Amino acid sequence: MPRTRFAYGATLACLLAAALSAPAAAEEIGEVDTAFKLLGANHKIVVEAFDDPKVEGVSCFLSRAKTGGISGSLGLAEDTSDASIACRQVGPIRFLEPLDAGEEVFQRRTSIVFKSIQVVRFWDPARSTLVYLTYSDKMIDGSPKNAISAVAVGPWGETPAPEAPVYDD
Repeated sequence: MPRTRFAYGATLACLLAAALSAPAAAEEIGEVDTAFKLLGANHKIVVEAFDDPKVEGVSCFLSRAKTGGISGSLGLAEDTSDASIACRQVGPIRFLEPLDAGEEVFQRRTSIVFKSIQVVRFWDPARSTLVYLTYSDKMIDGSPKNAISAVAVGPWGETPAPEAPVYDD
């Protein structure tokens, strides 16, 4: 009996750890219609915001295309690869965990199975800057469409700049 309780506890701990290290969840800020569809939702551009899960004090704002029509309303349409990103320092920066090069900080599915838009983070130590790259990928063939944003890590108000992160090898 104790092994079963331990197994459930270990499983719960693993699920909790996975959830805490998962890419950030986004909050929808707003949307605009870009094309009228007679049936189903209109085509849109959606603006979402998310906080970097490992870097306190940095928020990113992502705009992306969302396909409408009947297939879009049912969640069956494939959204285009068009996206833009702007990341900003919104408070004192604090590194909560070690950073990994090219680490995924956000992902959103843009088709029912094969396509997603994601944001990855890089650290540029020569410039003390966090660089965020958004791009679309497909299981078979990705898209070259991408956008970047950079956040210079510096003091906020009277708070001194944090120590530079070191990538885990």
